[in-house]
Amino acid sequence: MSEVAIPDIGDAEDVEVIEICVAVGDEVGPDDALIVIESDKASMEVPAPFAGAVEEVLVAVGDRVNAGDPIARVAGQPASEEAPTAGEPAATEPAADVSAAAEPDAQATPTAAAPPEPGESPPPANESGAAAKVYAGPAVRRLARELGVDLGAVTATGARGRIVRDDVKAHVKRALTTPSPAAAGLAPLPEVDFSRFGEVAVEPLSRLRARGAANLHRAWQHVVHVTQHDDADVTDLEAFRATLRDEAALRGVKVSPLPFIVKACVLALGQHPRLNASLDAAATSIVYKRYHHIGIAVDTEEGLVVPVVRDAGAKGVFALAEEIDHLAALARERRLKPDQMQGGSFTVSSLGAIGGTGFTPVVNAPEVAILGVGRLQTRPQWDGAAFVPRQMLPLSLSYDHRAINGAEAGRFVADLRQFLGDVRRFSL
Repeated sequence: MSEVAIPDIGDAEDVEVIEICVAVGDEVGPDDALIVIESDKASMEVPAPFAGAVEEVLVAVGDRVNAGDPIARVAGQPASEEAPTAGEPAATEPAADVSAAAEPDAQATPTAAAPPEPGESPPPANESGAAAKVYAGPAVRRLARELGVDLGAVTATGARGRIVRDDVKAHVKRALTTPSPAAAGLAPLPEVDFSRFGEVAVEPLSRLRARGAANLHRAWQHVVHVTQHDDADVTDLEAFRATLRDEAALRGVKVSPLPFIVKACVLALGQHPRLNASLDAAATSIVYKRYHHIGIAVDTEEGLVVPVVRDAGAKGVFALAEEIDHLAALARERRLKPDQMQGGSFTVSSLGAIGGTGFTPVVNAPEVAILGVGRLQTRPQWDGAAFVPRQMLPLSLSYDHRAINGAEAGRFVADLRQFLGDVRRFSL
């Protein structure tokens, strides 16, 4: 019998168990999900590393776990292990692979407080109002009093709306690091009771969407956003792409315009390294990255996720198409690993067939630029003698004006248009 543990989950700590996928006695195969955990960035399945029968489940929904914590005991033997010889104990597999799905995340919407469980201590007599009605244990209430925290304002992440110690600590950290609207000279948004005007339905944001909202808000506060819009003539590229359909089908991939866009971005970033960089926290130095790891925004049911294509410049169009499709599928199935969402140096957000002649993507800080791609359109273009139909691709480059000036951004977009307009510059 082998013990399965939480594998490496990057810098995530105290992730919550949100689903138990098996019961004692269940037969599981390799990569069958045992539990689902949720960090601030994604939901992640922890799969069985080998086939066997579940002998014991060591965690429950609502538990907080970290890398290395045991979650189950499975009767079976890892495929990579040889059978033990007589007199030798069987080795145990300490960890399983983890997969994750998903986009940017922040403080979740407060969960409705549940009634105290049997044995739950009542709130102290000196607590009243919202703090007295919350679901929290004595130790958590004592910590809140010591730190001067109003429990009624704390976001609960424990099971059934219970406030845990980490919730109080996170509340204090946010208060210390997030400037209030008043401190920033901004008037606070009014609290509106929309039910006065008609029927409403309130749905808490998923942790993924809530965290994404917080990340976007932080980026909008700290990054000096400027967006430049332009169109690329991709008529020749589209004609060339059509000739690849048979070969792509033999390879089992579908070549969309996105791999070409990623390839063109890498080529343009090579000529304009300032857009493949990051500012330090004090905005006094710029860090140039000698690698080209391109983030691809993927829409999922849980929210936006940005898996990263590593060393995109070293890959041809077919390889990029295959990897982008693979990462997108993992994202939608909640099977991305933490390291597949880290290390990006530039991001592409494509609306594809959804549409739009332009939009303003928010820079995925600490990156300094992001490319938004609209819907491909056939439009008349003047060739010097007559108007001819050409296929035009809308491009929207948002950049951090603290790191990049308008002329630099303009030259980048001009070169990007040139690469997209001449497929001879690509290597498959």
